[in-house]
Amino acid sequence: MKIVFHIDEIAKWQTTISNITNALNYAQEQNVTIALIVVVNGAAITEYRDPKIRTFIKSHRTQVTFHACQNAMNSHQVTAQQLPDSVKIVPAGIIDLAQLQDQGYRYIKP
Repeated sequence: MKIVFHIDEIAKWQTTISNITNALNYAQEQNVTIALIVVVNGAAITEYRDPKIRTFIKSHRTQVTFHACQNAMNSHQVTAQQLPDSVKIVPAGIIDLAQLQDQGYRYIKP
């Protein structure tokens, strides 16, 4: 199973974290393989600087891939150095989302 979560609002981070935790627990309990990607754009990009978010990403970096939209980073003055090390910068979040859906990822917007 492949899932892409889309976060563009700051308030949606906590819901997404809960969704990720539930998906990982389900995968472990059911012994199924799951691929999770989180694409962040819009104002939500600023939360990559939040210590709690950074801790979550660090503790789940082998289970979840996080992407950051370069356009959103530019708009919200977020630099690559401010991102957690494992975050992948993509040129445009919406294009990334479309490409991931073309690759069979199911789109979830909490």
